[in-house]
Amino acid sequence: QVQLVESGGGLVQAGGSLRLSCAASGRTFRSYVMGWFRQAPGKEREFVAIINWDSGSTYYAGSVKGRFTISRDNAKNTVYLQMNSLNPEDTAVYYCAAASKLTAQTISRPAAYDYWGQGTQVTVSS
Repeated sequence: QVQLVESGGGLVQAGGSLRLSCAASGRTFRSYVMGWFRQAPGKEREFVAIINWDSGSTYYAGSVKGRFTISRDNAKNTVYLQMNSLNPEDTAVYYCAAASKLTAQTISRPAAYDYWGQGTQVTVSS
């Protein structure tokens, strides 16, 4: 079992920055790939980024590449999502997720992830 707790959401003006945190716990969470997704009202859950705990390798959705950075702190068992140059289209509930096994075809599919956090609201005003 893996437990995920997000924090760091809030209200920010367009062009601003926020950093989200996802604290992970559980016996085997280090064997999982960690991801961030987001879901805006009336829209499907959307892939944002992933990171491999061991290698640190990352992958981003095209809509956030160059603006968002995913990272992890092994000592704190925490994954971060640094979000810069935010715009109103980034407004959503952001979720942390963990997957035990991903392929190139399943990286962006919410159904491929085994555990989810409760989500944290990010609102970007224009």
